[in-house]
Amino acid sequence: MSKMLTMLDPFEEIKRIYFSTTKQTIERDLARAMELLTQMPTDEARQRVAGYMHGLSDLQREWKPKKKAAQGTKPQSRKHDGAKKRQP
Repeated sequence: MSKMLTMLDPFEEIKRIYFSTTKQTIERDLARAMELLTQMPTDEARQRVAGYMHGLSDLQREWKPKKKAAQGTKPQSRKHDGAKKRQP
């Protein structure tokens, strides 16, 4: 895939990425946003895009495929000793 030829302001490009990302493009979009973030000259500029970066990270986590539990393992359950608790 070729890089974008237009020279957008990094803030505007990250904002555009955030609003146009999909489940299929989130990995590529997040990588591009990180690249743009590292090119920003000041902490103030990076702070301006923090909300969009957090949002992209949240989308990535939400859309990440769920890992299946390892085969042959069962969740541990509490043993029931049959004793009843006293009521006050």
